[in-house]
Amino acid sequence: MRRTPLALAGIALLAVATGCSSGDDADHDAAYETNHATSSSPSGASGTPTAEASASGGAHMHSMDGGPAPAGITAAKNPTYPVGTEVTLTTDHMAGMKGAPATVVGAYDTVAYAVDYTPTDGGEKVTDHKWVVQQELKDAGSEPLADGTEVTIEADHMPGMKGAKGTVVSSTTQTVYMVDYQADGMTMKNHKWVVEDEMTPRT
Repeated sequence: MRRTPLALAGIALLAVATGCSSGDDADHDAAYETNHATSSSPSGASGTPTAEASASGGAHMHSMDGGPAPAGITAAKNPTYPVGTEVTLTTDHMAGMKGAPATVVGAYDTVAYAVDYTPTDGGEKVTDHKWVVQQELKDAGSEPLADGTEVTIEADHMPGMKGAKGTVVSSTTQTVYMVDYQADGMTMKNHKWVVEDEMTPRT
């Protein structure tokens, strides 16, 4: 069949457009993967996030300075580790945390919850995140919440956390501590949270 010059030009244009579309999709996917890999990498700069390992196998950014304790939280009257106490952390909420030297900067009486939640920024689901306290859950009231309770998180420990929907996995009424600690050459300020059995006196 004989093709007119106009028809041939149309076919060529379609081929070029199709090729560009495929290339753009591939470039977009590559850029997406690169950006997400970068966003999960720890940063050593002061005031920038660092990575937290989660039970879901991913890494989530955690602020280098957690800021002040939430409004309404009650300071513990007779904590085992008063403010200023030097301790050693025995938990591994974050890479490099276990065995790290720390200083207590706050001690509080509240309920601390381990939660599963889905970040608002499209990140992977986070499982068994420790910890979020009663005062960081929307409309939580003053009574302890049962395991399985659906919650909205108001804490802003990591990107995608504030406003996220989650579920209570477990809870504890141990004294809850805010600490400064050093790990991997970085100093984490006002880290929230560590409960009493996740630290020992530093000797």
